[in-house]
Amino acid sequence: MTIPPLPLRDELFLLGHNDDTGQPHIHRQALALGLAGAVLIDLFLAGRIVLDLNDGRPAGERWLRLRTDQPVGDLIADTAIAAIRHGRTAPPVKAFLRGFSPDLYERTRAGLVAAGILRHGTRRRLGGLARTDTYLATDTKWAVVARARLRYVAQGREQPDNHTAALAGLVATLGLTTHLYLDDDTATLTTRLKSIAEQHHRSVRDITATVDAAVGDLATATYR
Repeated sequence: MTIPPLPLRDELFLLGHNDDTGQPHIHRQALALGLAGAVLIDLFLAGRIVLDLNDGRPAGERWLRLRTDQPVGDLIADTAIAAIRHGRTAPPVKAFLRGFSPDLYERTRAGLVAAGILRHGTRRRLGGLARTDTYLATDTKWAVVARARLRYVAQGREQPDNHTAALAGLVATLGLTTHLYLDDDTATLTTRLKSIAEQHHRSVRDITATVDAAVGDLATATYR
């Protein structure tokens, strides 16, 4: 039986963590920006938002506009719709990513716990004096299925749908390719995944590129 994919942000969250330890592969803030981008991509693919060209605004900016404020039935996605709807002006994509991402890591994790996909536990260290919260998958099938879809499209065994193409672009952009546990050379696989993503919607590519730029800004800020 085919397992329907989780929301893009949930798959990205799972692929962004070690299956055995639950530790993130990349900085949480960088992953949170990727999760915010995934929320926008899901809204675009669901027909809820469009990206406007600059139209007299700063060159290179893409701006978010609601196509419809009809909810999608997902708490985080519907919160994003409300944030865009109630904003004083249409937000540029990067500004939305920065504003929506600060607590998105925790919200996404809480949603996965509520859905029974992650299990909250504790681990004791230093002879039981220190306690660390852990969040481990109750079943590895979700991450395994996501990795399998990326493997099949990377190997040309399947044609990517819009969801998988977007996941490929985000995984490659965030530097998570090495954690897909595939035998391919990481650089070659990253190039292949980016190529797959490039073949799909321009707006999805623009959101992914803005995630890349926002993560770059984050890295630059840490060295100032």
